[in-house]
Amino acid sequence: MKTFMNVLLSLTILLTGAYVGQQLLLSSPAKENRGHEAGADEHADEQTGPHGGRLLKAGDFQLEITIYERGIPPEFRVYARRNGEPLAAEAFDIEIALARLGGRTDRFTFRPREDYRVSNETVTEPHSFDVRIEARHDGRDYDWRYAQHEGRTRIAPEQAEAAGIETAVTGPATIHRTVNLQGRIQYDPGRVRQIRARYAGVIRSAGKAVGDRVRAGEPLARVESNDSLQSYDVRAPIDGIVTTQRAGAGEAVATDQSIYTIANLDRVWVDLAVFQEQLNKVRIDQPVQLQGLDGEINGSARIDYLLPVTDGRSQTTTARIYLDNPDGHWRPGMAVTAEVTIEEAEVPLAIRNSALQTFRDFNVVFARYGDTYEVRMLEPGRGDATHTEVLGGLDPGTEYVVKNSYLLKADIEKSGAEHAH
Repeated sequence: MKTFMNVLLSLTILLTGAYVGQQLLLSSPAKENRGHEAGADEHADEQTGPHGGRLLKAGDFQLEITIYERGIPPEFRVYARRNGEPLAAEAFDIEIALARLGGRTDRFTFRPREDYRVSNETVTEPHSFDVRIEARHDGRDYDWRYAQHEGRTRIAPEQAEAAGIETAVTGPATIHRTVNLQGRIQYDPGRVRQIRARYAGVIRSAGKAVGDRVRAGEPLARVESNDSLQSYDVRAPIDGIVTTQRAGAGEAVATDQSIYTIANLDRVWVDLAVFQEQLNKVRIDQPVQLQGLDGEINGSARIDYLLPVTDGRSQTTTARIYLDNPDGHWRPGMAVTAEVTIEEAEVPLAIRNSALQTFRDFNVVFARYGDTYEVRMLEPGRGDATHTEVLGGLDPGTEYVVKNSYLLKADIEKSGAEHAH
């Protein structure tokens, strides 16, 4: 039965594309802390007090250490007993020091409240640390040490490399706040010409067709004048492409009748629809990333013009971009999407979005300290498509996982680690 289940597990991992990484993590030889996380045999003698906290004993003196966080920032609450009887909060003193990964130590002082002592400082997440407790009661000093780890695992460097785990270092970044607009490519009216006869007559030849490229001065058609019966050439006034043909050989044409339309597409317009709720955000000269709906064509530009809103009942106005198009990739009528950067903010601390995972009810990244990895709960700020600002929970210069962090999350979750208090 074990063999069958192992084969089934391997097949499942293989189908999810994580076989190699998962096997490397599951075979990691260095997981001394797993007992702290999962409540394994290492602390089989650990006892729980009447308030659900860790019970520490020294002769007839007992302390119960709890972390209380129901509707408030997490705080230590410590209860004392002697010979099984509760002690008043004023009957003992206590200090706690929490040594965390990265060399930081948090120190806690306490004040009496009701029948317990409460910490003056908040117990920040994660609740993963090596604990030292110093207490004093009735002229005697007490000292306890233990480890409480969560969201932590260890992987040898060569195994992390084989699993494709990559890291970066926290630091400043530029956050781009954006809005998305839809629009279409339009002809530049200043680059469109209607080709007409100078004198009314009959078209004797028309050698160009829709789609043909023409040069300025190139003959397009030959017309015989009704008055002089002399023939003359109708020439292209600009470089461009024939976009329409409205008359051909043998047809009579008047001077107000168009034979051809020629458009120069070296520059086109992009007209973007700006809805009412976006009007106060979109401005001239804001940078824009353009993309065709097929995703194959993209480019950068800036907003050149905002049409005024002349009708108070209108729900939209138009943001216009004059777009250089020397290769002719942007064709009139093409639908486009536009990401408009409405704000650029330099932030002192940010992480890549690829690093983000969820742990319990938090957004987290996994910080690396040598071969040990541990969750860091984030207080996020502004964000864009690539980065998220960090307001709290992570220090500048911290190495954190940016690729395949889901393998660490899966490994920690397999341990069955709990948020123990």
